[in-house]
Amino acid sequence: MIRYEPAIDLETISAIDVHVHIEVDRHGRTSLPDDLSSAASEYFSIDGPRPDLDSVAKYYRERRMAAVVFTVGATTQLGHTGIFSEEIAEGAAHNNDVLIPFGSVDPRLGAAAVDRARRLIDDYGVRGFKFHPPLQGFDPSDETHHALYGLLEGAGVIALFHTGQTGIGAGLRGGRGLRLGLSNPMLLDPVAADFPDLQIIMAHPSVPWQDEALSVTTHKPNTWIDLSGWSPKYFPENLVSHANSLLRSRILFGSDFPLLTPERWMRDAEKTSLKPEVMPGILKDNAARLLGLAD
Repeated sequence: MIRYEPAIDLETISAIDVHVHIEVDRHGRTSLPDDLSSAASEYFSIDGPRPDLDSVAKYYRERRMAAVVFTVGATTQLGHTGIFSEEIAEGAAHNNDVLIPFGSVDPRLGAAAVDRARRLIDDYGVRGFKFHPPLQGFDPSDETHHALYGLLEGAGVIALFHTGQTGIGAGLRGGRGLRLGLSNPMLLDPVAADFPDLQIIMAHPSVPWQDEALSVTTHKPNTWIDLSGWSPKYFPENLVSHANSLLRSRILFGSDFPLLTPERWMRDAEKTSLKPEVMPGILKDNAARLLGLAD
């Protein structure tokens, strides 16, 4: 086991993508069951292969970008083991010039989730945790998860939550049982209030709850928004307005790779009303500060 320590040269990279999925490991294990993976491919019009971690590192290295990489632990909800965060952390340690590992634990496992999160932090050096409330089937505002949030806050690592619409389960019978209401960003408001030193990223434009996300973020200074999962040309006008003004220091570039490529994100962002002067912060500087790579 090699504990992750970052070796990212901020002077040589152009961007930090804070939202990159590892969907297959070197053993062929996948992050999602086959039915969900196929439905997601159809929803996002993706028909290419899913890259493993070393391939992701090579992809971002070629583009002079760094990337936050993770999977989602949802064993209880999905009945699927998925990819191990420990393996992602070890792979990131071998590619620490471009990768930053986040862990993921199944919150419904209670004390076992807290113990595993502690090991991922202490032994593997993960810099944050990814949560997907609909996919994991949990209400993030439920106080039963306070022990987990308290651990993350005390360790100084980041909590990244999926918010808004999800393409995972779209088109399947009953949406495969996934409940969209669990991704309302207002459910993160009590978390941000009760754990004021826990840095929380609300992932994606939070459609159809964008105003709720902006309300929480303007009120709670320990909250951030990443712009992943949607082409910038579809960003809600209110989100762009806040990114240009009140929230310019807490907006983060994310792609949702491999579902959306950073190239497409960059190309489409040029066609929006995002101001040129806010783009250095969005693309790199804000994330560097949040991740502890810069002051």
